[in-house]
Amino acid sequence: MISIEYYLLLSAFMFCAGVVGVLVRRNAIVVFMCIELMLNAVNLTLITFSAYFGDPRGQVLVFFVMVVAAAEAAVGLAIVIALFRNKLTVNIDEINILKW
Repeated sequence: MISIEYYLLLSAFMFCAGVVGVLVRRNAIVVFMCIELMLNAVNLTLITFSAYFGDPRGQVLVFFVMVVAAAEAAVGLAIVIALFRNKLTVNIDEINILKW
């Protein structure tokens, strides 16, 4: 049986990789993928603790997080498509429509 520490270390690594990707990358699609990676890291942590303590409430919470993540991905990709149609780029540095 795999110990709980391995799951938590994997989750921490996934979350840190997502944070680094959000801070370093300039492509909007890659930033959204890194945000999804961070949400999946949180889901892995919730599932790990849910299985460890034998409480199914963590798994129910994961279901709701996945629903919110799917909605976020749909809205985020719609925004990226709209920005690409207007600016012809998905580079975050070149998109300045909110500046005065």
